[in-house]
Amino acid sequence: MNGLIIKPKWADLILSGKKTWEIRDRQTHILGTIGIIKSGSGLIYGTVDLVDCMLLTPAMYGLSSEEHRIPSDVPVTYKQPYAWVLKNPITYPEPRPYKHPQGAVIWVELPELTWV
Repeated sequence: MNGLIIKPKWADLILSGKKTWEIRDRQTHILGTIGIIKSGSGLIYGTVDLVDCMLLTPAMYGLSSEEHRIPSDVPVTYKQPYAWVLKNPITYPEPRPYKHPQGAVIWVELPELTWV
């Protein structure tokens, strides 16, 4: 399984089910269950299903603040923004440690023992 490294504020919103789109500057071909890692923590806080990736138009971005939780008056700064669509969040009762590889900033490959 892969783990997505994300700032704590956004990770909390994802794991609470309130944030169902993660806005990124590139598409992803990784789909399925992923771990949610709060950046700088060394811990996996839960999982979510990454079910789709779609290119966003400026209009779609502006009309979808309920999904991505970025205030509608904050402009998108990415040249080509993508929405990574998330479903089925699960928060672990206790965060699980993992070994963070040097240089990893978006994705981390997680050994099975860290998430079972």
